[in-house]
Amino acid sequence: MPGTRGQAMFLAIDTDILLYRSALSAETEIEWSPDVWTLYMDMNEAKEAFKSQLKSITVTLQSDEVLYCLSDRNGNFRKQVDPTYKANRKGTRKPVGYTALVDWVISEYKTQTKPLLEADDVLAITSTSPEHRGKCVVVSDDKDLLSCPGKLYRPTTGQQLDITDQEADKFFLTQVLCGDTADGYKGVPGIGPKKAEAILGSRPHWGAVQKAFINAGMTADDAIRQARLARILRWEDYDEEKGEPILWQPKSQT
Repeated sequence: MPGTRGQAMFLAIDTDILLYRSALSAETEIEWSPDVWTLYMDMNEAKEAFKSQLKSITVTLQSDEVLYCLSDRNGNFRKQVDPTYKANRKGTRKPVGYTALVDWVISEYKTQTKPLLEADDVLAITSTSPEHRGKCVVVSDDKDLLSCPGKLYRPTTGQQLDITDQEADKFFLTQVLCGDTADGYKGVPGIGPKKAEAILGSRPHWGAVQKAFINAGMTADDAIRQARLARILRWEDYDEEKGEPILWQPKSQT
């Protein structure tokens, strides 16, 4: 995504997604005999698939300055907020060789992780930091990054977005109301995007979200817990000195 005068931009790439797709594309099933199958992954093929995706992105966005953002493999702070977070994914396997492919990227590229954070958080913290804000393009197909203000490139669709603070905040509040079945948090039962739009209106604010939870027989604490699951951390939501997230709290008068 070019800047205001077409200059190259710094790219922060959701490397989790690229690695998953690369490993999956290199998987092959083999039937050795009737009813006997195995699955293997060609690591060289996976590496080439990764490099191909990367080249497409850097050529499109005209930048070779890249930070490869990864999820921490040692934990996830959201599971401390709610142990059921992503519990629906338990038992779902990663592609064959995925961990080895991650190790290869870490050894070959400039990668970034932060303790207990997902790649989404690392991307958003990086792009909203004073150092990089306005100079960074987040590269990800994950819709959760629509709650991060700044430049976003979605490789699958080719969308190049410049998300305002107001747009990002509205998407965040919408996620709290609607929940996210992929991540295993439910929001307010019966509320989808259209109802959320009506609830938030032209001036989205936390009070409207909290009221929707209470009207549904839930509590203000339920609403805050859902918000902490939905919140993709921005620069102000992370304590660099302590190396830990700052759990989201509603601001007064919002």
